[in-house]
Amino acid sequence: MKRSLQLKSQDFTTRQIGHLGLVAGMIGELGISAVIDDALPKTRDHMLPHSAVIKAMLLNGLGFNERRLYLFSRFYDNLATEQLFGPGVTPEHFNDDLLVRTLDRIYDYGSTDLFNKLVMEVMKKFPFGTHLLHADTTNFSVHGEYDNDDEDFRTIQITHGHNKDHRWDLKQFVLSMVTNQHGIPLFTQPYSGNASDKKILLETIQKVKLNLNLEDKAYYIADSAFYTGPNIQTLGQHTFWISHPPATINEVKSLLAVDVPLIPGKEEGYSFHSCIVDYTGIPQKWVLVLSEKGRKNEEKTYERNLKKRIEIARKSLKKLKAKEFACEPDARMAARLWFEAHQYLSADEVQIVPRLKKKNGNRGRPRKNDEIKTVYSVDSPVTVEPDMIEQEKLNLGRFVLATNDLDLDPDTILQYYKHQQSVERGFRFLKDKSFRVAEVFLKKENRIEALSMIMVLCLFVYAVAEWFLRSKLKETGMMVKNQLKKPIQNPTMKWIFTLFMRPAEVTVALDSHIQRFVVNLNDEVTQILDLMGPPFKKYYFVKPTCEMWGH
Repeated sequence: MKRSLQLKSQDFTTRQIGHLGLVAGMIGELGISAVIDDALPKTRDHMLPHSAVIKAMLLNGLGFNERRLYLFSRFYDNLATEQLFGPGVTPEHFNDDLLVRTLDRIYDYGSTDLFNKLVMEVMKKFPFGTHLLHADTTNFSVHGEYDNDDEDFRTIQITHGHNKDHRWDLKQFVLSMVTNQHGIPLFTQPYSGNASDKKILLETIQKVKLNLNLEDKAYYIADSAFYTGPNIQTLGQHTFWISHPPATINEVKSLLAVDVPLIPGKEEGYSFHSCIVDYTGIPQKWVLVLSEKGRKNEEKTYERNLKKRIEIARKSLKKLKAKEFACEPDARMAARLWFEAHQYLSADEVQIVPRLKKKNGNRGRPRKNDEIKTVYSVDSPVTVEPDMIEQEKLNLGRFVLATNDLDLDPDTILQYYKHQQSVERGFRFLKDKSFRVAEVFLKKENRIEALSMIMVLCLFVYAVAEWFLRSKLKETGMMVKNQLKKPIQNPTMKWIFTLFMRPAEVTVALDSHIQRFVVNLNDEVTQILDLMGPPFKKYYFVKPTCEMWGH
């Protein structure tokens, strides 16, 4: 018969587990701790190996709790550290000194080298695929002066550069990343804040080829920053890529403007025209894509923007008319240049008006001895050019994709390129204020470089966990309910994390006996744990040693 006891507050304590048991379970399932300990063996007399410290940073980075990584030690004050790390591990074991020592070891080993080593090990176990490799860059703003006086030539430079977040007041570093089609990062490297995207993307693709054993036929996919003559010439014809040639290239401008029949694609709302071109000596397939959805969205703003453009142009013309030229050819040249810049406006005839003016610039009727000169000004009425407006409207919703694999059909090229959002989604994840993994307050450049690897490792654990759960759901045919209570098989891991907000560890001390158990495990949580398996379940179930605590 079970007994019921009334406990006082001093008899028990609670510590949070929440969704961090899932994170810890994924770290264990990946098997990365052994790889870390092999690469970063413990050399000092402290209890925790570097693998445990990195695990602690990953839990902190994925804490979903508004705690920044620089508040490292505070994060563990109310956390079930023994349940997550093992017997004897207490919050006091985690301190900022331990954090920076591990960051220093990561930098000494090489942050990119360590990440590559971890990815290669995980790829032996998980077949998540490397068919599509999406490369991109972003920047992270940092607070502080950063004089860049480090004598180590390997260290990135924290400096001003093109800031994609429009924080021109802050210095930054640039992060390059490659993900697969599931958004799982497979390569990362930090760069100085003023590094060129064009050079970074080429170097990134070359390093991925060198460092990863790619068994699949891989396509490297990158945006228009990658597409330059030197880049595609360097990669040649045997490294397959898909990109978005910038509209500033004359050949692209011509293709966007051409009126050709478009063939409907397999995906509704898209149509194509493809052609073979030889740009910078590399044979390529260019595909003109028309997106009906994109065209409709652009049409909504086109008329409004056209009115603004015409208004600005008329103000510009007013300034041109007020300008004086020394001769008629100069005035005609200025008018010609103005109309070339405003091709949606035209004039039946460019009128140049001469007039007499006193050389001394004084106003009023010229006196007998005043010197007179002739000046010329532009005075042409303008009208909107309807043919040019129709041509601009024809270009709405159009863009060009290019590849050096001439055998790919347009539907496949578009499908592959649309997966580029996976790497963009990864960058959004790193900057998500819910996780706070991207807020950097470290004082040394080498530690920032090491921390950038931890940031991407957070994304790696998160993305593999999401892929792992979705794969399990598809294998079993099971479903989980989304925010609208609709059964789905493709939940985001962030939503799963919210379902695991309540689990906590309760420790009861009574009559010299200490009992631990986990509470707030509802049916939905238990079902997900059963699906993911024992490496995840072990963080949420503690067998009580006395029957009276079983309920």
